[in-house]
Amino acid sequence: MRSIDVCQLRHADLRAGEQLLLSGDIYTARDAAHVALTAALAAGRPLPFALRDAAIYYAGPTPTPPGRIIGACGPTTSSRMDAFTPALLRAGVAATIGKGNRSAEVCAAQRETGAVYLCAVGGAGALLARCVTAVKLVAYPELGCEAIRRLTVKDMPLIVGIDAQGGSIFTR
Repeated sequence: MRSIDVCQLRHADLRAGEQLLLSGDIYTARDAAHVALTAALAAGRPLPFALRDAAIYYAGPTPTPPGRIIGACGPTTSSRMDAFTPALLRAGVAATIGKGNRSAEVCAAQRETGAVYLCAVGGAGALLARCVTAVKLVAYPELGCEAIRRLTVKDMPLIVGIDAQGGSIFTR
């Protein structure tokens, strides 16, 4: 299993099915945050974080228990963000992280931009939360668990679901 830093994702020559341990800063964003991000992007308004080479994790952490820095933080179904993802990839996002297959439009945008789709194990939110070493609220606090947060992760176990060349674990 290869260890990789978020800033290396676009240049790592990752292949579908490859297992990796991801470290660095990633951003949580779910449905409501995607609506806000793409509206700001379309209107030319400032964005709450730089999209260039960012990794977006489709997760909404549960409330933080005492003594922890974050609650359970598992992936949500990625296809719910498919309508928004091509625009974000074209704006510079290097990777998305979630669970389940993606649309043909997302796969085409990945090939066009060199982005990858990484899969996290669904139902393992408590385990994945152990990989988080720091959390910071970034934007849209009114969205509650769907607010955008910057998570610093260390050795987050992921699988390359769809690579930048179009290879996919979903079509084997």
